[in-house]
Amino acid sequence: MEIREVFARNLKAARQAKGLSQEELAFRAGIDRTYISSLERSVYNASIDVVDRLATVLGVEASELLKRRPETRIKPLG
Repeated sequence: MEIREVFARNLKAARQAKGLSQEELAFRAGIDRTYISSLERSVYNASIDVVDRLATVLGVEASELLKRRPETRIKPLG
C-alpha cells in the first residue's frame, strides 16, 4: 500500500474516532472540506505542514497518521 493510501486510511479512522465530520475537521484545521475529502480518498498528497495541522486537531502525533498498520485479511473458507 502506498503512503498516500496509508495516510488516507489513518486520517479517516482518526477523524471518525474523534467523532468529527470532514467539515468540522477542516474548520478546526483551517483548510477546505473538499481537501479533507480528497485526502481521505488518496486524491492529493498532503504537505508535511498539513499533516501536522491535522494531527494537532485530532490530538495525535503526525507520525501516527503515516504509520503502516497490518492489513486485515479475510481467510478463505475451506
